Amino acid sequence: MAARNKRSKTGAGALWRFTHRSIAAMITPTDRQWMQRAIALARSKGSTPADTPIAAIIVIDGRILAEQVNQTEEHKDATAHAEIMAIRAAGPVHGDMDLRGATLYSTLQPCGMCTMASIWAKVGRIVYGAGRDDVHRMYFEDRHLDTMDFVRDAWRDDLVLEGGCEAELCASLYYRPQDDVPIEEQGNI
Repeated sequence: MAARNKRSKTGAGALWRFTHRSIAAMITPTDRQWMQRAIALARSKGSTPADTPIAAIIVIDGRILAEQVNQTEEHKDATAHAEIMAIRAAGPVHGDMDLRGATLYSTLQPCGMCTMASIWAKVGRIVYGAGRDDVHRMYFEDRHLDTMDFVRDAWRDDLVLEGGCEAELCASLYYRPQDDVPIEEQGNI
């Protein structure tokens, strides 16, 4: 069941809606296939949570525009998250930075930075696997606000977020909430 929130835009009196579907009933078989591809891509980066195996795929009309993994350590760049790298790669392939109509698949719920990049790129839909409650808190420290806060505050009434796609498989890639994670592994992922 979709949760719908309405909020009036300051001064305009208009109502804007965003949709967040966090139950697997909204996930299609095609979504599961794309997510399984993202999981395989994440696993290609490494087989342990210490490898930060996060992957993102951007698809439009059944065609892959970009497939990327988290590259923060490789580039020594805190912004080189899988979703950001995929958005950067998708524009030139698509021939436009406007990704309206595209779906971004991510093995982990996007952080605020990645959500804002999706909003600026006009991605139409985000489907993610593991959510905040499925993984260790290090993935969503205080610096990470909830994805929905960004969508609501950006007045994106056409962005659909759907979580829980292959959630267990995705969560198995990462440290679990109860895991005792070494402090040296708790950096900016």
